[in-house]
Amino acid sequence: MNQLSEQVLHHLSVAAPHFVSGSELSQLLNVSATAIWKHITQLRHEGYAIEAVTGRGYRLLAMSERAVAAEVQPLLTTASFGRFFHYYDEVTSTNLLARELAQSGTPEGTVVVADTQRAGRGRMGRSWVSPSGVNLYFSLVLRPQVPLFRVPQVTLLVAAAVHQAIKKLAPDVALGIKWPNDLLVQGKKVAGILCEMFSEPEQVHFVIVGIGINLNQKEFAPELEDRATSLLCETALFFSRPQLLAEVLNAFEPLYQQWLGENDLSFILPYLEEHASLTAKEVVIEQGNRTISGTVVGLAQGGELRLITSDGESLLVASGEAHLRQQ
Repeated sequence: MNQLSEQVLHHLSVAAPHFVSGSELSQLLNVSATAIWKHITQLRHEGYAIEAVTGRGYRLLAMSERAVAAEVQPLLTTASFGRFFHYYDEVTSTNLLARELAQSGTPEGTVVVADTQRAGRGRMGRSWVSPSGVNLYFSLVLRPQVPLFRVPQVTLLVAAAVHQAIKKLAPDVALGIKWPNDLLVQGKKVAGILCEMFSEPEQVHFVIVGIGINLNQKEFAPELEDRATSLLCETALFFSRPQLLAEVLNAFEPLYQQWLGENDLSFILPYLEEHASLTAKEVVIEQGNRTISGTVVGLAQGGELRLITSDGESLLVASGEAHLRQQ
């Protein structure tokens, strides 16, 4: 969507449900009536329902429900998150594009959103299946001025924000946070987080936070049916992608700003503990060629998973992939 189309949409959305005449739009934007009509046609092509009545003008009947700036930014309460906004119909990966923007100096809070990804990525090099028109795929650029050892805490901080945002729109969903980066409903993944840090030994340059949330996907490939779900599958309701994106950014920015002034995750730890899905479960943690087994007893202030082994030894696990132990 180009800048003039965004301006036409803005004036229509402000006036809705009332009409705006073509001559008024022409005067406001200093373009011809023919140009206004071309942008109306383009907006309709992009999914906006716009009524045209001779002698009355144009009226916006429905938004496109795509997570574009024109639909997300009016819902934001943030100071910086989402204020620089890039939307694409299709990309290789939003994290890759966000990385390129960060390397070019884009400010903290820049968001990259895509309707679909050709090569969406999850942790451990896994792919993230990204069908178009149904889910939410986006990345956020952060520039935290903190010691390197604190950066892994961002993943759980984001998980808390995503949990808060989803629960605001779907309060009855039994949503849990699976350490360190997934959100589950009845053991099935509904959202995932991939944080990538770019740094030197003594300095963090930037962090890219990639988030995928399954909103309105009706069905999954056979190999994913027992491991993935969507909010639609769990509630039989459709969810607004622009609204959920705005809710995530609105929830995350204050958490992030508070975290910058803290020494660890202590301030959000009670929330993470309350909604943790692994507590009291026997798990196996994969760390490359090494595995660690034990019972989860909680989270440490730095975000590490607290385990008790079968020998009674207490461990703090800072990284790895957690799986429920097969009985």
